[in-house]
Amino acid sequence: MSAVWSHFKLETEGCPTATCNVCKLSVSRGGKDRAAFNTTNLIRHLKNKHPAQYSEFTAATQIKTWSQPTLEAMLKNKEKLPKDSDKAKNIAAKIAEFIALDDQPLSVVSNVGFRRLMEHLEPRYELPSRSYFTDTALPSIHNKLRDHLLVMLSKVSAFEFTTDIWSSSVCPMSLISFTAQWIDSSFNLQRATLNAQHFRGSHTAEHVKQAIGDMLNSWGIEKERVHVIVRDNARNMKRAMEDLAVPSLGCVAHTLQLVVHEGLLSQRSVTDTMANARKIIGHFKHSPLAYSRLEDIQISLKMTVKRLQQDVHVRWNSSLYMLQSILEQKRALSIYTADHNLPATLTASQWTLMENTAEVLVPLEELTREVSKETATAADVIPAISALRRVLSREQTTDQGVRTMKRTLLEAVETRFAEVEKEPLYSIATLVDPRYKDRYFTKSDHLRFAKDSLIQEVMKMEENRVASEEPEAAEPVSKAPRQGAGSSLGSILDEILEERQPEAQSVSTTSADVQVRIYLSEQTIPRKSNPLDYWKTHATQFPSLAAVATKFLCAPCTSVDSERLFSAVSNILDENRNRLSPDKLEMLIFLKKNMHFIWEP
Repeated sequence: MSAVWSHFKLETEGCPTATCNVCKLSVSRGGKDRAAFNTTNLIRHLKNKHPAQYSEFTAATQIKTWSQPTLEAMLKNKEKLPKDSDKAKNIAAKIAEFIALDDQPLSVVSNVGFRRLMEHLEPRYELPSRSYFTDTALPSIHNKLRDHLLVMLSKVSAFEFTTDIWSSSVCPMSLISFTAQWIDSSFNLQRATLNAQHFRGSHTAEHVKQAIGDMLNSWGIEKERVHVIVRDNARNMKRAMEDLAVPSLGCVAHTLQLVVHEGLLSQRSVTDTMANARKIIGHFKHSPLAYSRLEDIQISLKMTVKRLQQDVHVRWNSSLYMLQSILEQKRALSIYTADHNLPATLTASQWTLMENTAEVLVPLEELTREVSKETATAADVIPAISALRRVLSREQTTDQGVRTMKRTLLEAVETRFAEVEKEPLYSIATLVDPRYKDRYFTKSDHLRFAKDSLIQEVMKMEENRVASEEPEAAEPVSKAPRQGAGSSLGSILDEILEERQPEAQSVSTTSADVQVRIYLSEQTIPRKSNPLDYWKTHATQFPSLAAVATKFLCAPCTSVDSERLFSAVSNILDENRNRLSPDKLEMLIFLKKNMHFIWEP
C-alpha cells in the first residue's frame, strides 16, 4: 500500500473519493470505476496544500527520479577495464590467491570454462595470460608475504623448527622442508612454512647441514635463536644437526612406530594371525565380485556397509585399523566363508588373539594421535610416556596370547624413551606447562635435575630484564574440577595426577627460585585447557617464568608439520603437473601455507 494513505481515509471500500486527514477535503481517486483508481490526485493534493505532510510522504517512499542513461555512459560501461586500474589489479590478485590456495594448475586461466565464468562475472575485465600470473601476479604476492614474514621473524627471540625430506613419485624431484613455530608477545602460537626447497644430490649429513644452514641464513635467523629442530630419526639428519651445532630432537611419532614394530614382530602367533588377516582383506581388495557379495551379506544383517581396511607398512596404526575393521565384520565374514573360499581362514583362537592385540594397541594409537596434533608440544611427551608405561605394565584379563608382545612393547618404550626425563627440552617444557608441572616425573633425581635446569633458565631471563622485582606471593588457587578422561590413556593421566601432589619446595630468596616455587605449588589446570591462556593471565605474576614458557612451549614433539606440508605438495605436484619447476613449486607451497599472515577479506 502506498505511503500516501497515511494522510487519507476512505468512507467506504469502493468510494471514488478519499478524505484528507488534515483539511477534510474529498479528493478524487481518478475516476468512478475501480479500474481507474490511482493515487496521483492524492499526492498532488499533499504537494499543493500540505507541504509538511508531502515531505513526510516523500521521505517515507524515498522517491528517486530515474533518468535514461546517456549513450556515452552506456558505451563506457562496455569498455574493458584498464589493466592498471585498481579493480583489474584486485581481480588479478584474487585469481592468483585462488590458484595458490586451492592447488589449481597455472593453466586454469587458459581453460574455457574459467574464462567464460570470468566473462559472465565481469564482462569488462580482460583476463591476462598464464605468463602474467606465473611471472607477475604470484611473485608479487610471494614477495609481499616474504617481506611481511621477515619483519615478524626479526622480532622473535626463539624458534622451533621441523624438517624432513620428501621424494616425489611422479617426477625425479626431492624437497627438504623447513617449518617454524614460535609464541608471539600475545601468547599466541604462530606457524610458518619457510621453505620447501629443491634438494638435489644424495641425502648425506653434509648436504643436509648445508641446506639447513642456507635456509636459516636466507631468513636472517642466527643459530642462537634456534631453540630446537625436530627431525626424523635417520642417522644423516641427526648427524647434520650435530655438525650444524643446533639442538635437535627425534620425532616422537617415528619412535613410537619403531616401538610398535618391535612389539608386533616379537610374537609369532600375532604375526601369523595378522598375515592371515592381510590375505583375507587382499582377496576382497582385488575382487569386486567378492566385495559385492560381502556387501550383500552386510545389508542382509542390517550392518553398515563398510570396506575392509588394509594396513600400510610405514604407518603402524594402520595395523590397528585393519584389525578393528576385520573384527567389526566377523559375522559377515563367517557367513561368507560358508559359501565361498578365502585364501586364508581364522580360527577361534586367532579371532580372540586379534581382539586382545587390538586392545593392547589402542593406548599406543591414542598416544600417536595426541602427539601428532597441531597443538601438541614437547611438554606432552613425559606425561604421555609415563601413562603408557603404566598401561603396559598392568595385568589385564585380555592379555591372553599377547603377554610376550606386551612385555616387548614395554621394554621397547623403556629403551627408546630412557633419557626422555633427562632431556631439558622435554623436562623444562613439562614443568612450565601448567597442566602437568612436576606431577609426571617417575624418578626423583630426574625431577631435581629438571627443576635446577628450569631455575637456571629463569635466572637467564632475569638477567635480560632491566629491572626485576620479586613477585608477590600467589593467592591460594582452588582445585580445578577434573574433566572426564574419555579414553584409556586419559584416565591414566588423571590417575597419576591425583596420586602425586606438589612436593615441598626449599625456602629461597632469589626471584627465580621464588617464581618456580610458588608456581609449582599451585594446582594444575584441567588437561583440556590451553596452557598459553594460563601464561597470558599470569605473565605479570611470573614474568621471567612466562618468558621461559614462551621459549619451551612452542616446541613440537613430532615432525608432523613437515609431513602435512608434503601432503599439500602431493596435491600440487601430480600426474597432470609433473613438469612444474622447483622454484614455482616452492612459491606455490609458500603462498598456500602462509597466506593467512596477509589475509585480506
